[in-house]
Amino acid sequence: MVEYNTALPKLEMREYGRNIQKLIDHCVLLEDREERNKCAYAIAEIMVHLFPELNGEDLTSRKVWDHINLISGFKLDIDFPCEVLTESESRPMPRKISYPKKSDKFRVYGSNLVGMIKEISKMEGGVDKDRLIFLVANQMKKQLVAVNTDSATDRRVFNDIREITGGGIDIDPENYKLNEYIGVSNPQEGKKKKKK
Repeated sequence: MVEYNTALPKLEMREYGRNIQKLIDHCVLLEDREERNKCAYAIAEIMVHLFPELNGEDLTSRKVWDHINLISGFKLDIDFPCEVLTESESRPMPRKISYPKKSDKFRVYGSNLVGMIKEISKMEGGVDKDRLIFLVANQMKKQLVAVNTDSATDRRVFNDIREITGGGIDIDPENYKLNEYIGVSNPQEGKKKKKK
């Protein structure tokens, strides 16, 4: 019978190949500790000579012994010539990512729009600031229409801008008119025709 790689055990480090894996597996199974030590040192010597990426490494190099320990599945019990990688060090738990605590009240606008309106409130007054406020306010209204057309009013957008900026931008809804947007409704699902 032909042996296929898919039927063979998984290689721990494929770059070393199946023969090195078999040598290390054999070394792990040896019962005599002195014989196991001799075998492991012989394997380390072979690895140093065979693989150019270990060029310059010697038998006391941690890199070689880390790889041997890793390939053995951390089962090799020998007198290592240096400190070696442990199983917990090789597979560290990822650090927990802390998510920012943000207010859900203005989530519909997205953090970019909220950040923009806060930055605009810090600007000097003038035509540029008014234009930017108008552009961002229209985008905010567009976001509201996408979620709920009933609540998308100019008054709500201007009140939200006032609240986001802490009163830094106070616009009278009577004097300013934002663009009108039409919400796209989901097509109603009708009866599907049966295939014959």
